[in-house]
Amino acid sequence: MPHPPIAFAESPDLQTARLRLRGWRASDLAPFAAMNADPVVRRWFPGLMTRDESDASVEAIQHSFRKDGFGFWAVEGQGLAFAGFIGLKRPVYSAPFLPAVEVGWRLDPRVWGRGLAVEGARAALAFGFDECRLDQIIAVAPRVNLASLAVMKRLGMRCDPAEDFDHPDLTDHPVIRRCALYRLDRSDFGIEATP
Repeated sequence: MPHPPIAFAESPDLQTARLRLRGWRASDLAPFAAMNADPVVRRWFPGLMTRDESDASVEAIQHSFRKDGFGFWAVEGQGLAFAGFIGLKRPVYSAPFLPAVEVGWRLDPRVWGRGLAVEGARAALAFGFDECRLDQIIAVAPRVNLASLAVMKRLGMRCDPAEDFDHPDLTDHPVIRRCALYRLDRSDFGIEATP
């Protein structure tokens, strides 16, 4: 049975030097589903996603925009009409540091290694701090996901290893269960990170 049509939410556009972060369109669903079925993209996730699961995650993103005024924006640029997502969300699992707002990204492998996650995440962080007046934004990734941890460091986020935690949604996945928690305060945003 096909997934019912998604009601796409309005969202503000964010522009960077090389990227446009915009609202989602029906034409984004197929390339996003292809990304979510790609073992390279999903290396540090519990598994691949079906088309229905991928569409359901887009639906959850639309709910976030309607409820919070932010979410994961669709990304276009670098010759791709859809290059993945970058944005903000409120995590729904249980952890001592929640509630909080988290910055995150998932990009097409064809644009990896160009600094785009950092570029787009800076725009999302600026929106969170300047427009939403958030005091702090977090980021979470499995300890083994060194590429994402490097992005967090380049964003100027800080990590206290004492705050590492076992993600409650990953109890059956020992390789990725242990996660690092990074934080960035509004007062520190824009301070250049050391390489």
